[in-house]
Amino acid sequence: MSIIRVDIEKYRVIAHEARRQARAEEFKPHDEVISKQIPGANAQAAEAARQAVREKYAVIQVDIDSAPGVSELKTIVDSLK
Repeated sequence: MSIIRVDIEKYRVIAHEARRQARAEEFKPHDEVISKQIPGANAQAAEAARQAVREKYAVIQVDIDSAPGVSELKTIVDSLK
C-alpha cells in the first residue's frame, strides 16, 4: 500500500494565490474610480469599498493560515470562485 503525502504548506501558498486573485478582481472597479478620478464617481465611497474588501480578505488570510488540513483549505479556495 502506498502512502500519499500532501504538502499542506504548498497548498497554503496555492490558497493564498487564489485569495490574492479574488481580491484583485474585487478591487478592480474601485481602483478604476480612484486612479482615473472619474467625474461624478465618489472616490470616498470607492475607498470605503476597498477597505471592506481588505477586511474581508484579511479574515480569509487568517482562515488559510489557521486551516488544520487540506480539506479546509480546499473549502476556502472553492468559496473564492
